[in-house]
Amino acid sequence: MRTGRLLGSGRSADVYEIDEAWVLRRDREGWGDATAEAAVMQHVRSHGYPVPGVRAATRGDLVMERLSGPTMLEAFGQGLLSAQEAGLTLARLLRKLHAVPARISTDPAVRVLHLDLHPDNVMLTPDGPKVIDWANAEEGPPGLDWAMSAVILAQVAVGGEPVGDVAAETLDALLDGNEDQVTEEGLVEAGRRRAANPTMSAHEVQLLGEADGLIRALLH
Repeated sequence: MRTGRLLGSGRSADVYEIDEAWVLRRDREGWGDATAEAAVMQHVRSHGYPVPGVRAATRGDLVMERLSGPTMLEAFGQGLLSAQEAGLTLARLLRKLHAVPARISTDPAVRVLHLDLHPDNVMLTPDGPKVIDWANAEEGPPGLDWAMSAVILAQVAVGGEPVGDVAAETLDALLDGNEDQVTEEGLVEAGRRRAANPTMSAHEVQLLGEADGLIRALLH
């Protein structure tokens, strides 16, 4: 497929303009499967979950609805969103996602998991927050999804960067009132998966122990 103007780049993919209504996300690394991702997005969208519409997908390319508005991360920098609001929004999005029945499993305890829900994967559109980047999605226990979001925020919080304080406040708001959602099994598995993530730097992996400690302190 021919691509237009480059709109943005992530760790493993680039997003190109198609027209005013659609964009193309192209995988650079060959790790993902956009057809599987599209199937998950269409499933949760059919249950009313806020995700971009999907027009077409191949293994490496995903054509999806073009969204307007900043990501949560961009909104922090623009003074449009507080950390408290961000944490509460992430918690609402996780609860809403885990109310969607699994697409494949018949086990009522199994739900669709995003497994990468953090402020840079939520766009604040005129129609409300919409969740992007479903490359890591799978089905499993909701506690793992909560733990993954917590670990991602905690790594930033302990990383010594300027956004660390915002990440810590967002994490605190995410966990406040939702302590029972983060299971011990979920925390252990989330840490294991983050350590094995090939897109993470050695420094990010080194932060996992401190990040785990921060989460556990906030849960008690």
